[in-house]
Amino acid sequence: MKRVVFTVKSNKAIAPNVYKMILAGDTSGITNCGQFVNIAIDGYYLRRPISVCDYDDKTLTLIYKVVGKGTEVMSKMVEGTNLDTLTGLGNGYNTDASGTYVMLIGGGVGVPPLYNLAKKLRADDKEVVVILGFNTKSEIFYEKEFMALGCKVKVTTVDGSYGIKGFVTNAMDGEEYDYFYTCGPEPMLRAVYNASKTSGEFSFEERMGCGFGACMGCSCKTLYGNKRICKDGPVLKKEEIIWEK
Repeated sequence: MKRVVFTVKSNKAIAPNVYKMILAGDTSGITNCGQFVNIAIDGYYLRRPISVCDYDDKTLTLIYKVVGKGTEVMSKMVEGTNLDTLTGLGNGYNTDASGTYVMLIGGGVGVPPLYNLAKKLRADDKEVVVILGFNTKSEIFYEKEFMALGCKVKVTTVDGSYGIKGFVTNAMDGEEYDYFYTCGPEPMLRAVYNASKTSGEFSFEERMGCGFGACMGCSCKTLYGNKRICKDGPVLKKEEIIWEK
């Protein structure tokens, strides 16, 4: 974990209530795709955990959805705003386990952390199919960005207004893959778990207090005992997951 003050370079809407923020600063604390950052917002006690969409030596890209007052404040931040940020949080995805043919499955704002993962897998000459799930056409983002990486991209919409009608599991049918990675809301993760044919990794979303494992507020049961989503996760392997009834 590393504490960094980032400066907002740009912050704009890319879909209804979904924003893309690019920050300038020291990204050396981020060491793996699938990690997240925790942002302090003036006037709010708890930091806001946001998945890392992409990063390089000097910039950090975040995509977030306005779901409350804290993220609403973020959506109004302008160029030059400074943000106190904890970086390099969470374990991230293990790309060494991927095999040759890899499937990435993202739902809504579970899509962003899969982008940097796809970049790394493509750089390692992996064949990557990406399934993006949304409710309707207007909510879709980053389809073209994944295609530009050389990924095969399939988009599903619940209302059938674009791509495959239905859920991400409808697009999984007929695809051959050695391994998969997924991120999204829990109902989607459960459905992917039941539909998947191989081992894989799931990135979970939990309400967090500290974001680095001290408060134990985001603990969950696994096959290997309790784990803290913020520190031991957010990524868990398929074989260790215990679904709460």
